[in-house]
Amino acid sequence: MKDLIKSFGYAFKGIFTALVKERNMRIHIVCMIYMFFFLFAYDFFEITRTQFAILFVACGLVIGAELINTAIEAVVDLHGKEHTEYGKIAKDCAAGAVLIFTIFAVLCGIAIMYQPTAFKLLFAYFIENPIAIVLFALSVVIFTIFIFKGLPLKKSNR
Repeated sequence: MKDLIKSFGYAFKGIFTALVKERNMRIHIVCMIYMFFFLFAYDFFEITRTQFAILFVACGLVIGAELINTAIEAVVDLHGKEHTEYGKIAKDCAAGAVLIFTIFAVLCGIAIMYQPTAFKLLFAYFIENPIAIVLFALSVVIFTIFIFKGLPLKKSNR
């Protein structure tokens, strides 16, 4: 049982490492946070359980692909900092896989969430609640800093 718990710890550490080190991972996470926040916090969108499942799977595939991409980049860099054709192919193909997963996740999101009436209601809600606009703008600033600066962690002495 200890080994199982340890393996989960290593997995969470890997996710956290990618979140700290990879800007694109932070972009994916922030987009997911906004999407699911607007879907769960407001009743404007009509989303079935199946559609939610599709969104969860699409997001999981993007995050999983980003983790695999990060692992491939680390292994290639472990081999050496010199640029090799095979290293370039590995990194470019892994990044391409993330891009494909992301494009199709966005298309799934558009197909499911393209509901003009819901967006009109959401817009009207924000117009009627200026504090919501301020909070949204503040969240955009905070998340933008998070995306480009990462987490404010102490530097190790290594």
